[in-house]
Amino acid sequence: MNARKKNILNKFENNRLGPDEPFKFHCTMCGKCCINKEDLLLNPRDMYNLAKELGMTPHEVMNTYCETYIGGDSRLPVLRLKPRGKIRRCPLLKDRKCSVHNAKPTVCALFPIGRGIAGEKGNIHSLTVKDIRHFFSEPGCGDDSETHTVREWLGEFGLSPEDEFFIKWQKCLFELSMCFCRLEKKLGADMGPIWSLTGSILYLMYDIEKPFEPQFSAHLGELHKLISELAEEGGK
Repeated sequence: MNARKKNILNKFENNRLGPDEPFKFHCTMCGKCCINKEDLLLNPRDMYNLAKELGMTPHEVMNTYCETYIGGDSRLPVLRLKPRGKIRRCPLLKDRKCSVHNAKPTVCALFPIGRGIAGEKGNIHSLTVKDIRHFFSEPGCGDDSETHTVREWLGEFGLSPEDEFFIKWQKCLFELSMCFCRLEKKLGADMGPIWSLTGSILYLMYDIEKPFEPQFSAHLGELHKLISELAEEGGK
């Protein structure tokens, strides 16, 4: 293990928080956490919640606030909030306040808490919510005049430390990444249409009047079927 990775792991362990352990932080609404941001990534649940909060379709949210790119390692479509202006601010920041506070993306709702997985490397299928780890990340803003627990902090946004969707999403990303890396090598063709369809299925094809989870599960089934068909065609 190189020195950089070792330093990251040490920092993670030294700042680790249990779900009901206290940490000190008070948001002073300075807006600093919403500027100079290039990494406000969205998961499918975030997109669904934003669309519902804004009274828009996921396609409209995408066209108004987001952009996609293909992950260099994962080879999957990645969705992020598109930063604006010279200060690279979040497009949902209005008058230094979050305009979708009650439905803010998970990465924003967590701040200044970080989240990761402590599962055994290469054994992604056995992961459970017990493998989720939280840690305090020095925010560089606000003050320490309030005390919270991870459970209380996440609960403000309808999230739980034992987030079943987070585990499901991590498994999804791992499995799809493995498939797409193989598929890209096997097909040896333009992946553009495949990436476009995958991004639409993962992030956009939701009816906000219906529950999210059943739709997400159905979409995963569609993707696996699509990948299987493409792999068979590529092998002919």
